[in-house]
Amino acid sequence: MKGDKIKVNLLGARMIPQVSDDLKERLGLLPEEKSLGILTSDCDDACYAAIDAATKTTPVRVVYSRSMYAGSSNASTALAGEWIGILAAATPADARAGMEATAAYLNEECCFESANDEDSIVFFAHCISRSGTYLSEQCGLPAGAPLAYVIAPPMEAMLGLDAALKAAEVKLVQFYGPPSETNFAGGLLTGEQADCRAACEAFKTAVIDAADDPDSMR
Repeated sequence: MKGDKIKVNLLGARMIPQVSDDLKERLGLLPEEKSLGILTSDCDDACYAAIDAATKTTPVRVVYSRSMYAGSSNASTALAGEWIGILAAATPADARAGMEATAAYLNEECCFESANDEDSIVFFAHCISRSGTYLSEQCGLPAGAPLAYVIAPPMEAMLGLDAALKAAEVKLVQFYGPPSETNFAGGLLTGEQADCRAACEAFKTAVIDAADDPDSMR
């Protein structure tokens, strides 16, 4: 139904307590980073937000984070899903804490939503009150910046981004043009926290409006 929350599921969460030297070099690990936490999921954008949140509460660094092509419904294997993320840490305990923080954020803080009654049009409009190290670096911003993370199918995303930028004092700092690896689009916007929330609401309203009336040419 319209407004349904679409739960994000972790498909895999495993650890390498002592990473090999060759893999350590390939991933660009720091000398003190010896352990890895590896996660896969059926949703990419919520996981980008979740691993960023993990960097705020645990001593981990995001060293790899990529979307899989075409989305989780077209995944090549049972555990590949739509996304893989790798967290580096000094100890296995720290790597585990990062994975647990990621899972908790997915369970408690963010999800996709449905824009129609069939749940066939979904979107992500999530306000991050204080960015962690990962998304801040992606956007060229200092850690702690508020962000509006907005994603939708291609047409809906373009309408939503325009509405969000007009509704609030926000700046588009990362643009995900259509099609992304998962055939969606969107971006990251920054401004005051209240403006980021307003931008998310404007994006949501525009996406739902497009789902309700997709071909009116208005």
